[in-house]
Amino acid sequence: MSAPHHTETIFQPALEQIERGELEALQLERLKTTVADCYTKIPFYTKLMDEAGVVPDDIRGLDDLVKLPFTTKQDMRAAYPFNMFALDPHDPAAGVQRIHASSGTTGVATVVGHTQADLDYWGDTFARGIAEAGGGPGSILQIAYGYGLFTGGLGAHEGGIRMGCTILPMSSGNTKRQVQMMHDMKVDILACTPSYALLIADTAIEMGYDPASEFAISGCVLGAEPCSDNMRKEIERKLGALVVDIYGLSEVMGPGVSCECQYQDGLHVAEDQFIIEIIDPQTLQPVPDGTYGEVVFTTLVKECCPLIRYRTRDISRIIPGDCECGRTLRRMDRIQGRTDDMLILRGVNVFPSQIEQVAKQFSELSGYYQLIIERPEESDVVTLEVEPVPAFEFDEIRRIEDLQRRIAAELKSNLQIKVNVKLVEPKTITRSEGKAVRVIDRREEGKNVRK
Repeated sequence: MSAPHHTETIFQPALEQIERGELEALQLERLKTTVADCYTKIPFYTKLMDEAGVVPDDIRGLDDLVKLPFTTKQDMRAAYPFNMFALDPHDPAAGVQRIHASSGTTGVATVVGHTQADLDYWGDTFARGIAEAGGGPGSILQIAYGYGLFTGGLGAHEGGIRMGCTILPMSSGNTKRQVQMMHDMKVDILACTPSYALLIADTAIEMGYDPASEFAISGCVLGAEPCSDNMRKEIERKLGALVVDIYGLSEVMGPGVSCECQYQDGLHVAEDQFIIEIIDPQTLQPVPDGTYGEVVFTTLVKECCPLIRYRTRDISRIIPGDCECGRTLRRMDRIQGRTDDMLILRGVNVFPSQIEQVAKQFSELSGYYQLIIERPEESDVVTLEVEPVPAFEFDEIRRIEDLQRRIAAELKSNLQIKVNVKLVEPKTITRSEGKAVRVIDRREEGKNVRK
């Protein structure tokens, strides 16, 4: 069963279909307020702007944004825990309602606070994603993102509240119960990671269900990790549901910064709340629309933790032109990789997303794969372990060898390095209830695992 394409409603048409000139006037008004707040309330920005020779009054037009210095994740780590807050979380009058933080597994955590207004704005953006997936007031929203310091679960929860959904706050884990509740409660919208959505679908089938025909699920809002076209199609086929990609990061807000509509042709940026820039990560200069570069965001409505020109390290582009859905908010492409995820393999710079781009060209492959990197002697040995689709006949050795050979040849042509390809039996690669582990780098002592 192919995924249904909904006649979707637009959650906030006055903002999502706003005329460009009106939007830019709103952005400028909000940008001036944000810059003034950062300068007067956050000593980090006072010092940064003084060093750059910029004061808030210098921001007279949107083009003046480039006069402002960048903010990095390292800046936020150095400010741990509250030195990037414009409001005192210990002061009840300040109105800080909630704190989120990154995991901190690769360094000091980045900490972000939210007022009730911040949470309301955040809820609006995720609610737009629910609408884009075909949901609305009265939808039963099953949230299988983790709840806690990670922004996924509670971000989706805020969106469900703003939309008027009935919320099933499952969090992640206990997959058989997820399936049972989805079936029994007639859930129509699912929010989780792509890999977990696929695991839920596979588990439902193992339990004897045909979710595409027996479940009420019609839309999935999936984020927090890349989703290849093949994985998307497999989820849509197994669940009989439209899959839309949602993007966000905890430092900027969380899921909802941008989201796909039913046409699945780029993610509409919530430009009333954020200014997006795409820059060359080497020169730090803006690049034209349609050109890939590093994504940079400036927040426009955040009270507790406003950010100026935050370098996300994510690689994307602005998609030129208008979308068929009627929204006027510009679209960013799905994330192609990260500048800090670059692997150096035998002296060649490689992004994991490049390997995924090659793998998704083969209809025989599923969305489950892992790249394993080892250095038994002096040179890197790179192996792509990948599962075929369930219909692939695994008992034909010649078919297996031919497919492995064709994939390896395509990888060699695109990456200019040799990649060993190993087709593995279905369900060999570990399923994840959170973010999937795509790259296992065993070159360093301790078997460093990258996520």
